[in-house]
Amino acid sequence: MKTYRIPFLILLSANLLILAAAGAWWWRAHRAAQPARSGASAEIVAEGPPLAAATVASSAKTATATTTLAPIQLTPERLQSIGVEVGEAQWKTIHDDIRVVGNVAVDEREQAYVQTRYSGWIQKVFADANFEYVKKGQPLFTIYSPDLVTTERELLLARQNETLLAKSSVPGVAAGAASLARAALERLRQYNLPEREIARLDTTGKVRQYLEVDSPVSGFITERNALPNLYVEPSTRLYTVANFSRVWVFAEVFQNDLGRVRTGDPATLTVDSYPGRTFRGRVDFVYPEVDMTTRTARVRLLFSNPGLFLKPGMFVNVDLEIPMGRQLVVPASAIFQTGTRAIAFLDRGNGFLEPREVVAGPQVGNEYIVMKGLKAGERIVTSANFLIDSESQLQAALGQFAPPPPGSGEAAAMNAPQGHLSFTSIPSPPHKGENAFEVKLTDAQGNGIAGAEVTLTFVLPPMPAMGMAGQRAQFTLADKGGGNYEGQGNLPSGGTWQVSIVARRGGRTIATSRQSVDADGGS
Repeated sequence: MKTYRIPFLILLSANLLILAAAGAWWWRAHRAAQPARSGASAEIVAEGPPLAAATVASSAKTATATTTLAPIQLTPERLQSIGVEVGEAQWKTIHDDIRVVGNVAVDEREQAYVQTRYSGWIQKVFADANFEYVKKGQPLFTIYSPDLVTTERELLLARQNETLLAKSSVPGVAAGAASLARAALERLRQYNLPEREIARLDTTGKVRQYLEVDSPVSGFITERNALPNLYVEPSTRLYTVANFSRVWVFAEVFQNDLGRVRTGDPATLTVDSYPGRTFRGRVDFVYPEVDMTTRTARVRLLFSNPGLFLKPGMFVNVDLEIPMGRQLVVPASAIFQTGTRAIAFLDRGNGFLEPREVVAGPQVGNEYIVMKGLKAGERIVTSANFLIDSESQLQAALGQFAPPPPGSGEAAAMNAPQGHLSFTSIPSPPHKGENAFEVKLTDAQGNGIAGAEVTLTFVLPPMPAMGMAGQRAQFTLADKGGGNYEGQGNLPSGGTWQVSIVARRGGRTIATSRQSVDADGGS
């Protein structure tokens, strides 16, 4: 019995120590999770992910998507100091320009191949250089073909027999001789023998050993395989002749712009070789394939080429003119892109600015097409939108804006808050992490006002250009008596915070204050 008592006591002691350690760890974690101490309650909402907080990133997306904006009113002095300018939404008939680069190529419909329909040997070559210009009907080379010579002799013999047997009394003899002559003539035409050669054969009655082959079209020789003494067959491509009076231009258009490009759209072309000269053409074909590497699609353009200024292989600049019809547009600076939505601020007069979410279409030059959210004639802010957006977010966070009715200026002045607020922090300035906040609330005579509800709202405006969403933290201070209000709270990051202090008593706002505080980034 004594053998098992000592190990049992050792094991029991070890278990008790483990339970004590676990309880201490739970108590510390539970205490650290409390958002505020000393009678202050705090609500911290991260409206965007801090740069080094992976766990906050997912919740920040939800907060950013639900960020609200509120109308604001600015004094004329404030409007002037931040440089507010106003424009107007209006209907316009517009067209977009898509600027791309391209390369000049031969119009394949203006090319012709020179081949024979019989075998033979080339004797003389007249067109003996690439890019030599030839005219339609101009001799290219001479050829000797045994098949062609034999067929010509058969035609001459058939014609003689047709003449001799034309008056034969034997049924079918004259018709048979005429049929043989027609068959021989048809074979020569199938060989593509020129009509002038057939006429010469009928006139002279003599077979010529060497036949001249002419160019079927006018143009430049872009390929030549014809050489003296070369044996050729019907499959041998001897010449390629191209007409450069019209050319193709192949341009690469990004897939984002493909939906606006249509066959027949006008296009202009410029090339550095001819400064100041513009060539006009049109979209001829949009290829149904996108390059997976460049994410572009090939567009074929057709241009007239008088004077042959455009040469195959040239690198050119292309401007596609895309007609877009009549659209509602605003200046591009009037649309504030937050990253998740587009905002425009309407000017309601007397410094009242109202945020409105809009659906922005493509940007055309210095203007945006507005698909939804605005009407023609509405006045919108075209500058300082970033500052106005920050102010609007701050007002939304305070939740106290109510647009005054017309003529309510005197009543608003009578009901204006009369209290005074002074704000301090420990440490001063505050830093990232835990801070203590103190607010002194006094009336016009400097006497402390007790029994109020004092709220601090810290707002860090978003910076879309840097990929940073806004953040917000709100704290409620405890009444310590004599107009003193204290509390603690945690700032999620350093930076320049916009601090709003609101004191309410009896359901009415008795004092407000707003200031900027630079919080240190250290913890």
